[in-house]
Amino acid sequence: MKKARFAGHPIHPMLIVFPLGLFVAAVAFDIICKLSGKSVFAAVSYWSIAGGIIGGLAAAVFGFWDWLTIPGGTRAKIIGAWHGVSNVIVVLLFAISWLLRWNDPMHLPRILPFIIGLVAIALGAMAGWMGGELVFRLGVGVDTGANVNAPNSLSSSATDENAE
Repeated sequence: MKKARFAGHPIHPMLIVFPLGLFVAAVAFDIICKLSGKSVFAAVSYWSIAGGIIGGLAAAVFGFWDWLTIPGGTRAKIIGAWHGVSNVIVVLLFAISWLLRWNDPMHLPRILPFIIGLVAIALGAMAGWMGGELVFRLGVGVDTGANVNAPNSLSSSATDENAE
């Protein structure tokens, strides 16, 4: 099985930026809402969480696909499993936070949804560290021919045979 790629690059890292940014923004807007008392920030947070959930689920599909390509019995397989499970928990925590705001017409971040968001961000930071460990320490997803003068991934000299 080959890793999921688009234009020569893995899809999973392209997708994780959306839930990462949206979830962090949601917590930031919750804080701004609490400090300013303006409910518009609660609505922005609520819809940022919704987008983050959708993006997180999409990223999870491609992350799982990539995880299946990691050789079994390796440290990378274990770290990848922890990374994936942790991120799924992050998405689930934000889904709970989102559902707890569902019936409030202003989508205000009461204390429980707010705390859940903070916990999810902390867990997401740890999961992100594990993703960095996979790429930068264990070399998962790095092309075998990668170097500072490697050809463009769209060029004819860059082949899928060189991709891990």
